[in-house]
Amino acid sequence: MGLNFIKKRDITIPIATKLMLGFLLIVVITSAVFSVVGVQLIGDRIVSEAQDRVRTDLNSAREIYLHNLSNIYDKVRRTAERFFLIDALLSGNIKQAADELIKIKERERLDVLTITDKTGKVLFRTSNPKLFGDDQNYDELVGAVLERIEPVASTSIVSADDLRKESPLLAERAYFKFIHTPKERVRKETEETAGMMLKAAAPILDYQNNLIGIIYGGVLLSRNFEIVDKIKQTVFQNVVYEGKDIGTATIFLDDIRVSTNVKNEDGFRAIGTRAAEDVYNQVVKEGKPWIGRAFVVTEWYITAYEPIRNVNNKIIGILYVGILEQKYADIKSRIIVVFLAITLMGALVSMTLSYLISRKISGSVRRLVSASREVAHGNLDTKVEIRSKDELSELADSFNLMASALKKRDEKLKEFTKKKIMESERLAIIGQLAADVAHEINNPLQGIVAYSHLLLERMSGEDSKKESIKKIVTQANRCTDIIRGLLDFSRQRKPHKKPSNV
Repeated sequence: MGLNFIKKRDITIPIATKLMLGFLLIVVITSAVFSVVGVQLIGDRIVSEAQDRVRTDLNSAREIYLHNLSNIYDKVRRTAERFFLIDALLSGNIKQAADELIKIKERERLDVLTITDKTGKVLFRTSNPKLFGDDQNYDELVGAVLERIEPVASTSIVSADDLRKESPLLAERAYFKFIHTPKERVRKETEETAGMMLKAAAPILDYQNNLIGIIYGGVLLSRNFEIVDKIKQTVFQNVVYEGKDIGTATIFLDDIRVSTNVKNEDGFRAIGTRAAEDVYNQVVKEGKPWIGRAFVVTEWYITAYEPIRNVNNKIIGILYVGILEQKYADIKSRIIVVFLAITLMGALVSMTLSYLISRKISGSVRRLVSASREVAHGNLDTKVEIRSKDELSELADSFNLMASALKKRDEKLKEFTKKKIMESERLAIIGQLAADVAHEINNPLQGIVAYSHLLLERMSGEDSKKESIKKIVTQANRCTDIIRGLLDFSRQRKPHKKPSNV
Protein backbone atom coordinates (compact mmCIF):
# COMPACT_ATOMS: atom_id res chain seq x y z
CA MET A 1 0.00 0.00 0.00
CA GLY A 2 1.54 3.34 -1.00
CA LEU A 3 1.73 6.41 1.27
CA ASN A 4 1.59 9.70 -0.61
CA PHE A 5 2.02 12.17 2.30
CA ILE A 6 5.81 12.66 1.61
CA LYS A 7 6.52 15.17 -1.12
CA LYS A 8 9.76 14.80 -3.04
CA ARG A 9 11.93 17.94 -3.09
CA ASP A 10 14.62 18.92 -5.53
CA ILE A 11 17.97 19.20 -3.67
CA THR A 12 20.13 21.77 -5.46
CA ILE A 13 23.18 21.49 -3.17
CA PRO A 14 23.95 18.08 -1.63
CA ILE A 15 24.65 18.02 2.09
CA ALA A 16 28.09 16.53 1.35
CA THR A 17 28.93 19.63 -0.68
CA LYS A 18 27.70 21.94 2.07
CA LEU A 19 29.69 20.08 4.71
CA MET A 20 32.76 20.01 2.48
CA LEU A 21 32.49 23.75 1.78
CA GLY A 22 32.10 24.42 5.50
CA PHE A 23 35.11 22.30 6.39
CA LEU A 24 37.08 23.84 3.52
CA LEU A 25 36.26 27.37 4.69
CA ILE A 26 37.40 26.53 8.23
CA VAL A 27 40.59 24.87 6.97
CA VAL A 28 41.40 27.75 4.60
CA ILE A 29 40.80 30.45 7.23
CA THR A 30 42.70 28.53 9.90
CA SER A 31 45.59 27.78 7.54
CA ALA A 32 45.73 31.38 6.35
CA VAL A 33 45.76 32.79 9.88
CA PHE A 34 48.22 30.12 11.02
CA SER A 35 50.49 30.85 8.05
CA VAL A 36 50.44 34.64 8.48
CA VAL A 37 51.01 34.46 12.24
CA GLY A 38 53.55 31.64 11.88
CA VAL A 39 55.54 33.41 9.17
CA GLN A 40 55.56 36.62 11.22
CA LEU A 41 56.67 34.79 14.37
CA ILE A 42 59.36 32.89 12.47
CA GLY A 43 60.64 36.08 10.87
CA ASP A 44 60.65 37.94 14.17
CA ARG A 45 62.36 35.02 15.90
CA ILE A 46 65.10 34.76 13.29
CA VAL A 47 65.70 38.53 13.37
CA SER A 48 65.72 38.43 17.18
CA GLU A 49 68.24 35.58 17.18
CA ALA A 50 70.41 37.45 14.68
CA GLN A 51 70.25 40.61 16.78
CA ASP A 52 71.10 38.68 19.94
CA ARG A 53 74.05 37.13 18.18
CA VAL A 54 75.33 40.42 16.77
CA ARG A 55 74.93 42.03 20.20
CA THR A 56 77.11 39.26 21.64
CA ASP A 57 79.53 39.68 18.75
CA LEU A 58 79.78 43.39 19.52
CA ASN A 59 80.69 42.56 23.10
CA SER A 60 83.42 40.25 21.82
CA ALA A 61 84.66 42.89 19.38
CA ARG A 62 84.77 45.47 22.17
CA GLU A 63 86.86 43.12 24.30
CA ILE A 64 89.32 42.61 21.44
CA TYR A 65 89.47 46.38 20.86
CA LEU A 66 89.98 47.15 24.55
CA HIS A 67 92.50 44.32 24.86
CA ASN A 68 94.64 46.00 22.20
CA LEU A 69 94.31 49.33 24.00
CA SER A 70 95.23 47.62 27.27
CA ASN A 71 98.32 46.10 25.66
CA ILE A 72 99.48 49.54 24.54
CA TYR A 73 98.79 50.86 28.03
CA ASP A 74 100.92 48.10 29.56
CA LYS A 75 103.75 48.63 27.07
CA VAL A 76 103.91 52.37 27.71
CA ARG A 77 103.54 51.99 31.47
CA ARG A 78 106.29 49.37 31.69
CA THR A 79 108.62 51.46 29.53
CA ALA A 80 108.05 54.45 31.82
CA GLU A 81 109.35 52.36 34.71
CA ARG A 82 112.57 51.27 32.94
CA PHE A 83 115.75 52.29 34.76
CA PHE A 84 117.62 53.26 31.60
CA LEU A 85 114.92 55.82 30.78
CA ILE A 86 114.79 57.24 34.32
CA ASP A 87 118.57 57.52 34.43
CA ALA A 88 118.68 59.20 31.01
CA LEU A 89 116.17 61.84 32.11
CA LEU A 90 117.93 62.40 35.44
CA SER A 91 121.24 62.83 33.66
CA GLY A 92 119.72 65.18 31.11
CA ASN A 93 121.03 63.06 28.23
CA ILE A 94 118.00 61.43 26.64
CA LYS A 95 120.05 60.30 23.63
CA GLN A 96 121.62 57.56 25.71
CA ALA A 97 118.16 55.92 25.83
CA ALA A 98 117.40 56.51 22.15
CA ASP A 99 118.58 53.17 20.81
CA GLU A 100 116.70 51.21 23.46
CA LEU A 101 113.52 53.24 22.90
CA ILE A 102 113.67 52.62 19.16
CA LYS A 103 114.07 48.89 19.81
CA ILE A 104 111.07 48.93 22.16
CA LYS A 105 108.97 50.76 19.55
CA GLU A 106 109.85 48.23 16.86
CA ARG A 107 109.55 45.21 19.14
CA GLU A 108 106.17 46.30 20.53
CA ARG A 109 104.97 47.31 17.05
CA LEU A 110 104.12 50.86 18.02
CA ASP A 111 103.66 53.63 15.48
CA VAL A 112 104.49 56.34 18.02
CA LEU A 113 106.75 56.35 21.07
CA THR A 114 107.74 59.82 22.31
CA ILE A 115 109.39 61.24 25.46
CA THR A 116 108.62 64.70 26.88
CA ASP A 117 109.87 66.53 29.92
CA LYS A 118 107.69 67.16 32.95
CA THR A 119 106.01 70.14 31.23
CA GLY A 120 105.13 68.27 28.02
CA LYS A 121 107.97 69.56 25.82
CA VAL A 122 109.16 66.85 23.41
CA LEU A 123 112.63 65.48 24.14
CA PHE A 124 112.78 62.54 21.73
CA ARG A 125 110.63 60.97 19.01
CA THR A 126 111.53 57.42 18.05
CA SER A 127 109.91 57.79 14.61
CA ASN A 128 111.33 61.25 13.92
CA PRO A 129 114.37 61.86 16.18
CA LYS A 130 115.34 65.09 14.43
CA LEU A 131 112.17 66.87 15.48
CA PHE A 132 111.94 67.82 19.15
CA GLY A 133 111.41 70.81 21.40
CA ASP A 134 107.75 71.39 20.50
CA ASP A 135 105.13 71.45 23.23
CA GLN A 136 102.62 68.58 23.56
CA ASN A 137 100.87 69.60 26.77
CA TYR A 138 97.73 70.38 24.72
CA ASP A 139 97.50 66.69 23.88
CA GLU A 140 94.54 65.26 25.80
CA LEU A 141 96.45 62.26 27.17
CA VAL A 142 99.57 64.26 28.04
CA GLY A 143 97.32 66.78 29.75
CA ALA A 144 95.58 63.99 31.68
CA VAL A 145 98.92 62.62 32.89
CA LEU A 146 100.07 66.08 33.95
CA GLU A 147 96.84 66.48 35.90
CA ARG A 148 96.58 63.02 37.45
CA ILE A 149 100.22 61.86 37.56
CA GLU A 150 99.11 58.37 36.55
CA PRO A 151 99.03 56.31 33.34
CA VAL A 152 96.05 56.77 31.02
CA ALA A 153 94.96 55.12 27.79
CA SER A 154 92.27 55.98 25.31
CA THR A 155 91.35 56.26 21.68
CA SER A 156 92.47 59.64 20.37
CA ILE A 157 92.04 61.74 17.27
CA VAL A 158 95.47 63.01 16.18
CA SER A 159 95.62 65.94 13.79
CA ALA A 160 97.53 65.77 10.52
CA ASP A 161 100.15 68.21 11.85
CA ASP A 162 100.81 66.11 14.93
CA LEU A 163 101.01 62.98 12.79
CA ARG A 164 103.56 64.62 10.50
CA LYS A 165 105.62 65.55 13.56
CA GLU A 166 105.70 61.92 14.59
CA SER A 167 106.19 60.59 11.06
CA PRO A 168 105.17 61.82 7.60
CA LEU A 169 104.19 58.25 6.75
CA LEU A 170 101.55 58.30 9.48
CA ALA A 171 100.00 61.44 7.98
CA GLU A 172 99.84 59.72 4.61
CA ARG A 173 98.15 56.66 6.16
CA ALA A 174 95.59 58.85 7.90
CA TYR A 175 94.55 60.75 4.77
CA PHE A 176 91.23 59.67 3.21
CA LYS A 177 89.32 61.03 0.26
CA PHE A 178 85.60 60.56 0.96
CA ILE A 179 83.99 57.85 -1.15
CA HIS A 180 80.30 58.33 -1.87
CA THR A 181 78.23 55.83 0.06
CA PRO A 182 74.47 55.19 -0.19
CA LYS A 183 72.49 56.69 2.73
CA GLU A 184 75.45 58.78 3.94
CA ARG A 185 74.86 62.08 5.71
CA VAL A 186 75.56 65.38 4.00
CA ARG A 187 78.97 66.91 4.81
CA LYS A 188 80.76 69.90 3.35
CA GLU A 189 84.14 68.23 3.82
CA THR A 190 85.43 65.92 1.10
CA GLU A 191 88.46 64.47 2.89
CA GLU A 192 89.78 63.41 6.28
CA THR A 193 93.34 64.25 7.33
CA ALA A 194 93.30 63.42 11.04
CA GLY A 195 94.06 59.94 12.28
CA MET A 196 92.50 57.71 14.92
CA MET A 197 94.98 56.19 17.34
CA LEU A 198 95.00 53.76 20.25
CA LYS A 199 97.17 55.80 22.56
CA ALA A 200 98.58 55.59 26.08
CA ALA A 201 100.63 57.98 28.19
CA ALA A 202 102.39 57.46 31.49
CA PRO A 203 104.36 59.61 33.92
CA ILE A 204 108.09 58.97 34.31
CA LEU A 205 108.96 59.26 38.00
CA ASP A 206 112.35 59.45 39.64
CA TYR A 207 113.34 57.26 42.53
CA GLN A 208 111.56 59.65 44.95
CA ASN A 209 108.34 59.50 42.83
CA ASN A 210 108.82 62.98 41.46
CA LEU A 211 107.59 63.67 37.93
CA ILE A 212 110.56 64.04 35.60
CA GLY A 213 108.92 63.32 32.23
CA ILE A 214 106.10 61.76 30.23
CA ILE A 215 106.12 58.96 27.70
CA TYR A 216 103.32 58.41 25.23
CA GLY A 217 102.91 55.85 22.51
CA GLY A 218 100.26 54.45 20.27
CA VAL A 219 99.14 52.58 17.20
CA LEU A 220 97.47 54.41 14.33
CA LEU A 221 94.18 52.66 13.44
CA SER A 222 93.84 54.33 10.04
CA ARG A 223 94.57 51.67 7.40
CA ASN A 224 95.60 49.25 10.17
CA PHE A 225 93.44 46.15 9.79
CA GLU A 226 94.87 44.03 12.58
CA ILE A 227 92.01 44.59 15.03
CA VAL A 228 89.13 44.26 12.54
CA ASP A 229 90.65 41.13 11.02
CA LYS A 230 91.23 39.70 14.49
CA ILE A 231 87.54 40.30 15.23
CA LYS A 232 86.52 38.60 11.99
CA GLN A 233 88.82 35.67 12.66
CA THR A 234 87.91 35.25 16.34
CA VAL A 235 84.22 36.09 16.33
CA PHE A 236 83.15 35.04 12.84
CA GLN A 237 85.90 32.46 12.18
CA ASN A 238 86.36 33.81 8.63
CA VAL A 239 83.18 32.03 7.51
CA VAL A 240 82.15 32.85 3.94
CA TYR A 241 78.56 32.66 2.63
CA GLU A 242 78.07 32.58 -1.14
CA GLY A 243 81.43 34.23 -1.69
CA LYS A 244 80.87 36.94 0.92
CA ASP A 245 82.23 37.26 4.44
CA ILE A 246 79.48 36.26 6.86
CA GLY A 247 80.74 38.73 9.45
CA THR A 248 82.49 42.07 9.17
CA ALA A 249 83.99 44.64 11.54
CA THR A 250 84.78 48.32 11.17
CA ILE A 251 86.36 51.15 13.14
CA PHE A 252 84.99 54.60 12.23
CA LEU A 253 86.63 57.96 12.78
CA ASP A 254 83.50 60.05 13.15
CA ASP A 255 81.57 58.56 10.19
CA ILE A 256 84.56 57.50 8.04
CA ARG A 257 85.66 53.89 7.75
CA VAL A 258 89.36 54.05 8.61
CA SER A 259 89.78 50.33 9.35
CA THR A 260 87.41 47.72 7.98
CA ASN A 261 87.04 44.36 6.29
CA VAL A 262 83.76 45.35 4.63
CA LYS A 263 84.28 45.02 0.88
CA ASN A 264 83.19 47.44 -1.82
CA GLU A 265 81.80 46.46 -5.21
CA ASP A 266 85.33 45.89 -6.51
CA GLY A 267 86.15 43.50 -3.69
CA PHE A 268 88.55 45.87 -1.91
CA ARG A 269 88.30 47.11 1.66
CA ALA A 270 85.76 49.91 1.79
CA ILE A 271 88.02 52.41 3.62
CA GLY A 272 86.95 55.98 3.03
CA THR A 273 83.28 55.05 2.78
CA ARG A 274 80.90 56.44 5.35
CA ALA A 275 78.24 55.32 7.80
CA ALA A 276 74.54 55.65 7.03
CA GLU A 277 73.00 58.87 8.32
CA ASP A 278 70.42 57.20 10.58
CA VAL A 279 73.13 55.10 12.22
CA TYR A 280 75.40 58.13 12.68
CA ASN A 281 72.63 60.21 14.23
CA GLN A 282 71.78 57.58 16.81
CA VAL A 283 75.29 56.44 17.70
CA VAL A 284 77.37 59.62 17.47
CA LYS A 285 74.85 62.39 18.04
CA GLU A 286 72.64 60.62 20.58
CA GLY A 287 75.29 58.32 22.03
CA LYS A 288 73.06 55.24 21.83
CA PRO A 289 74.05 51.82 20.48
CA TRP A 290 72.43 50.69 17.24
CA ILE A 291 71.24 47.08 17.07
CA GLY A 292 69.35 46.25 13.93
CA ARG A 293 69.23 46.18 10.20
CA ALA A 294 71.46 48.63 8.34
CA PHE A 295 72.77 49.16 4.82
CA VAL A 296 76.55 48.75 4.81
CA VAL A 297 78.27 49.99 1.61
CA THR A 298 76.69 47.47 -0.79
CA GLU A 299 74.76 44.96 1.33
CA TRP A 300 72.18 44.77 4.09
CA TYR A 301 73.56 43.53 7.40
CA ILE A 302 72.21 42.74 10.85
CA THR A 303 74.44 45.21 12.63
CA ALA A 304 75.59 46.47 15.99
CA TYR A 305 77.23 49.86 16.43
CA GLU A 306 78.44 51.54 19.59
CA PRO A 307 80.26 54.83 20.27
CA ILE A 308 84.03 55.07 20.71
CA ARG A 309 84.92 57.75 23.28
CA ASN A 310 88.15 59.58 24.02
CA VAL A 311 89.72 60.15 27.43
CA ASN A 312 87.28 63.03 28.03
CA ASN A 313 84.29 60.79 27.24
CA LYS A 314 83.61 62.61 23.99
CA ILE A 315 82.32 60.44 21.12
CA ILE A 316 84.92 60.42 18.37
CA GLY A 317 84.08 57.29 16.41
CA ILE A 318 82.12 54.05 16.09
CA LEU A 319 82.89 50.37 16.59
CA TYR A 320 80.83 48.15 14.30
CA VAL A 321 80.19 44.46 13.74
CA GLY A 322 77.67 43.02 11.32
CA ILE A 323 76.34 39.72 10.06
CA LEU A 324 75.35 39.36 6.43
CA GLU A 325 71.55 39.56 6.32
CA GLN A 326 71.33 37.40 3.22
CA LYS A 327 72.19 34.28 5.20
CA TYR A 328 69.38 34.86 7.68
CA ALA A 329 67.01 35.89 4.90
CA ASP A 330 67.75 32.59 3.14
CA ILE A 331 67.32 30.67 6.41
CA LYS A 332 64.05 32.49 6.98
CA SER A 333 62.90 31.69 3.44
CA ARG A 334 63.75 28.01 3.80
CA ILE A 335 62.03 27.75 7.17
CA ILE A 336 58.98 29.57 5.83
CA VAL A 337 58.84 27.24 2.80
CA VAL A 338 59.04 24.20 5.09
CA PHE A 339 56.48 25.75 7.45
CA LEU A 340 54.09 26.54 4.60
CA ALA A 341 54.61 23.06 3.14
CA ILE A 342 53.75 21.49 6.50
CA THR A 343 50.76 23.81 6.82
CA LEU A 344 49.64 22.94 3.29
CA MET A 345 50.02 19.23 3.96
CA GLY A 346 48.08 19.65 7.19
CA ALA A 347 45.38 21.50 5.27
CA LEU A 348 45.26 18.76 2.62
CA VAL A 349 45.03 16.07 5.30
CA SER A 350 42.30 18.06 7.03
CA MET A 351 40.45 18.49 3.75
CA THR A 352 40.76 14.77 3.02
CA LEU A 353 39.44 13.90 6.47
CA SER A 354 36.71 16.49 6.05
CA TYR A 355 35.77 14.94 2.71
CA LEU A 356 35.63 11.45 4.20
CA ILE A 357 33.59 12.65 7.19
CA SER A 358 31.20 14.61 4.99
CA ARG A 359 30.84 11.63 2.65
CA LYS A 360 30.11 9.36 5.59
CA ILE A 361 27.52 11.75 7.00
CA SER A 362 25.93 12.39 3.61
CA GLY A 363 25.97 8.65 2.87
CA SER A 364 24.02 7.98 6.05
CA VAL A 365 21.60 10.78 5.17
CA ARG A 366 21.17 9.39 1.63
CA ARG A 367 20.38 5.96 3.07
CA LEU A 368 17.76 7.53 5.32
CA VAL A 369 16.29 9.45 2.37
CA SER A 370 16.22 6.29 0.22
CA ALA A 371 14.62 4.29 3.04
CA SER A 372 11.98 7.00 3.59
CA ARG A 373 11.10 6.83 -0.11
CA GLU A 374 10.76 3.06 0.12
CA VAL A 375 8.42 3.50 3.08
CA ALA A 376 6.50 6.15 1.13
CA HIS A 377 6.00 3.60 -1.66
CA GLY A 378 4.63 1.06 0.79
CA ASN A 379 7.72 -1.02 1.55
CA LEU A 380 7.32 -0.99 5.31
CA ASP A 381 9.90 -3.75 5.80
CA THR A 382 12.66 -1.26 4.96
CA LYS A 383 15.38 -0.99 7.62
CA VAL A 384 18.38 1.35 7.89
CA GLU A 385 21.61 0.14 9.52
CA ILE A 386 23.86 2.99 10.72
CA ARG A 387 26.44 2.10 13.37
CA SER A 388 28.17 5.41 13.80
CA LYS A 389 27.22 5.71 17.50
CA ASP A 390 26.05 9.28 17.11
CA GLU A 391 22.90 11.26 16.32
CA LEU A 392 22.66 9.67 12.88
CA SER A 393 22.62 6.24 14.48
CA GLU A 394 19.85 7.40 16.84
CA LEU A 395 17.97 8.85 13.86
CA ALA A 396 18.26 5.52 12.02
CA ASP A 397 16.95 3.66 15.10
CA SER A 398 14.05 6.11 15.34
CA PHE A 399 13.35 5.62 11.64
CA ASN A 400 13.32 1.85 12.05
CA LEU A 401 10.94 2.18 15.02
CA MET A 402 8.70 4.42 12.93
CA ALA A 403 8.72 1.94 10.04
CA SER A 404 7.88 -0.93 12.43
CA ALA A 405 5.05 1.11 13.97
CA LEU A 406 3.70 1.94 10.52
CA LYS A 407 3.88 -1.71 9.53
CA LYS A 408 1.99 -2.82 12.65
CA ARG A 409 -0.67 -0.17 12.12
CA ASP A 410 -0.91 -1.12 8.46
CA GLU A 411 -1.37 -4.77 9.38
CA LYS A 412 -4.06 -3.86 11.94
CA LEU A 413 -5.78 -1.72 9.33
CA LYS A 414 -5.66 -4.55 6.82
CA GLU A 415 -7.07 -6.97 9.41
CA PHE A 416 -9.83 -4.53 10.32
CA THR A 417 -10.63 -3.95 6.65
CA LYS A 418 -10.64 -7.69 6.00
CA LYS A 419 -13.09 -8.22 8.87
CA LYS A 420 -15.31 -5.45 7.59
CA ILE A 421 -15.24 -6.91 4.09
CA MET A 422 -16.07 -10.38 5.40
CA GLU A 423 -18.89 -8.93 7.49
CA SER A 424 -20.16 -7.02 4.49
CA GLU A 425 -20.02 -10.16 2.35
CA ARG A 426 -21.83 -12.11 5.07
CA LEU A 427 -24.47 -9.44 5.32
CA ALA A 428 -24.77 -9.38 1.55
CA ILE A 429 -25.28 -13.14 1.48
CA ILE A 430 -27.82 -12.88 4.27
CA GLY A 431 -29.54 -10.08 2.44
CA GLN A 432 -29.60 -12.08 -0.76
CA LEU A 433 -30.95 -15.09 1.11
CA ALA A 434 -33.51 -12.92 2.84
CA ALA A 435 -34.52 -11.46 -0.49
CA ASP A 436 -34.91 -14.90 -2.00
CA VAL A 437 -36.88 -16.14 1.01
CA ALA A 438 -39.01 -13.01 1.07
CA HIS A 439 -39.65 -13.33 -2.61
CA GLU A 440 -40.67 -16.96 -2.28
CA ILE A 441 -42.84 -16.32 0.79
CA ASN A 442 -44.28 -13.08 -0.50
CA ASN A 443 -46.24 -14.66 -3.37
CA PRO A 444 -48.22 -17.23 -1.31
CA LEU A 445 -48.50 -14.70 1.50
CA GLN A 446 -50.16 -12.24 -0.83
CA GLY A 447 -52.61 -14.94 -1.77
CA ILE A 448 -53.36 -15.60 1.90
CA VAL A 449 -53.86 -11.87 2.52
CA ALA A 450 -56.11 -11.50 -0.53
CA TYR A 451 -58.27 -14.53 0.20
CA SER A 452 -58.50 -13.69 3.88
CA HIS A 453 -59.81 -10.25 3.00
CA LEU A 454 -62.35 -11.80 0.61
CA LEU A 455 -63.51 -14.19 3.29
CA LEU A 456 -63.74 -11.37 5.77
CA GLU A 457 -65.84 -9.29 3.40
CA ARG A 458 -68.28 -12.19 2.70
CA MET A 459 -68.90 -13.01 6.33
CA SER A 460 -71.79 -11.51 8.15
CA GLY A 461 -71.28 -9.62 11.34
CA GLU A 462 -72.62 -12.44 13.51
CA ASP A 463 -70.43 -15.08 12.06
CA SER A 464 -68.37 -16.69 14.83
CA LYS A 465 -65.41 -17.27 12.46
CA LYS A 466 -65.05 -13.59 11.61
CA GLU A 467 -62.67 -12.93 14.55
CA SER A 468 -60.45 -15.77 13.50
CA ILE A 469 -60.33 -14.47 9.97
CA LYS A 470 -59.37 -10.98 11.27
CA LYS A 471 -56.48 -12.50 13.18
CA ILE A 472 -55.39 -14.25 10.00
CA VAL A 473 -55.53 -10.91 8.14
CA THR A 474 -53.63 -9.14 10.93
CA GLN A 475 -50.87 -11.76 11.07
CA ALA A 476 -50.71 -11.89 7.29
CA ASN A 477 -50.18 -8.11 7.16
CA ARG A 478 -47.51 -8.45 9.84
CA CYS A 479 -45.74 -11.07 7.75
CA THR A 480 -46.02 -8.73 4.78
CA ASP A 481 -44.29 -5.94 6.75
CA ILE A 482 -41.54 -8.36 7.80
CA ILE A 483 -40.99 -9.46 4.22
CA ARG A 484 -40.95 -5.80 3.09
CA GLY A 485 -38.28 -5.13 5.71
CA LEU A 486 -36.22 -8.06 4.45
CA LEU A 487 -36.51 -6.75 0.91
CA ASP A 488 -35.45 -3.28 2.06
CA PHE A 489 -32.43 -4.82 3.87
CA SER A 490 -31.32 -6.66 0.75
CA ARG A 491 -31.44 -3.52 -1.42
CA GLN A 492 -28.32 -1.22 -2.01
CA ARG A 493 -28.33 1.94 0.14
CA LYS A 494 -26.25 5.09 0.23
CA PRO A 495 -23.57 4.76 2.92
CA HIS A 496 -24.09 6.69 6.13
CA LYS A 497 -20.73 8.05 7.38
CA LYS A 498 -19.89 8.39 11.06
CA PRO A 499 -16.65 8.51 13.10
CA SER A 500 -15.20 5.18 14.17
CA ASN A 501 -12.15 4.18 16.25
CA VAL A 502 -9.93 1.92 14.17
